[in-house]
Amino acid sequence: SFAACGAKPTAKFVISDAVNDAVLYEFEAEIAEGKTAAAMLEEYLTETVQKGEPILFLWQNRETVVIGKNQCSSAECALSLMKRDGVLLSRRLSGGGAVFHDEGNLCFSFIAHPDDYDVKRNLSLITSACRSFGIVALPTGRNDVCIDGKKFSGNAFYTVNKNHCHHGTVLIDADLTRLANYLTVARSKLVAKGIKSVSSRVVNLASLNEGITPDSFSAAMIGGIPEVFGTEAQACSLPDDARIRARAAELASAEWLLGENPEFSNTITMQTAYGKFDLQLLVKEGRMQGLTVYTDALDPTLPDALRTALLGTLYDEDEIQRIAEGVVEKHIAESSAF
Repeated sequence: SFAACGAKPTAKFVISDAVNDAVLYEFEAEIAEGKTAAAMLEEYLTETVQKGEPILFLWQNRETVVIGKNQCSSAECALSLMKRDGVLLSRRLSGGGAVFHDEGNLCFSFIAHPDDYDVKRNLSLITSACRSFGIVALPTGRNDVCIDGKKFSGNAFYTVNKNHCHHGTVLIDADLTRLANYLTVARSKLVAKGIKSVSSRVVNLASLNEGITPDSFSAAMIGGIPEVFGTEAQACSLPDDARIRARAAELASAEWLLGENPEFSNTITMQTAYGKFDLQLLVKEGRMQGLTVYTDALDPTLPDALRTALLGTLYDEDEIQRIAEGVVEKHIAESSAF
């Protein structure tokens, strides 16, 4: 079997515009190196997906903290506690905040050519699966799905060769105590919402309906494809491409997982409607010569846009914040994927 995350069968489907059917890829997944296997497979599928053939990839992971592409691992994770408990660290290709995976958590990836990409339709497959268990769920904000104000699914996004990946998690029966232990949430986020802990903001679906398991919810999502996407799914095998395994070393490297930690002169923190931004500045001769951006914003390309706008400018904190806020607003407004 092809090595990927999770100990249970993993599935994906392909919808074809040419003929009114779909193809379901199904294979026995192995945990292997959980921190890289699903990510490299997902990236390959996003790179190679064809027009008219959107993909749903369902999978599970062993105990892993997964941080966003532009987050600082030491600031977001309890690294020493993770090491003690054998919890893996993974950095995904999308933006957004840190999440904890275990086998009570179902992961999904919607992958599509730009012409087939529809986030609202993707989310409707999740809410449809919930309805099949008598649960009313609603998308909220930019990237959450909630039940009575409590989050059970978070979503993030990235692109490869203009193709889109919309991926996320569904809390089925995750250990919420461990989730709170390994993730450190900025106090400003909690105070702003009047919330005292990570676990108080989320809910497991199994606590609302004992019949919900990762297997049964996967089946409900696949079973909802005809209604939501207007087509059926059928089984076939996943590709085994050398590029998938070749990417593993890069995604498992310390440079990718821990990120760069360069010396800096000052840090400017901005809290925006799109997320928190920590701008670590290297200033020489009165000008910005270096910039590292850590953020939980969903758009993974924002740090590059900020570096382009700010590098070489005169060091003035008020002006830097004004320019940065303008870049964030403009970039989000022009982005259709997020």
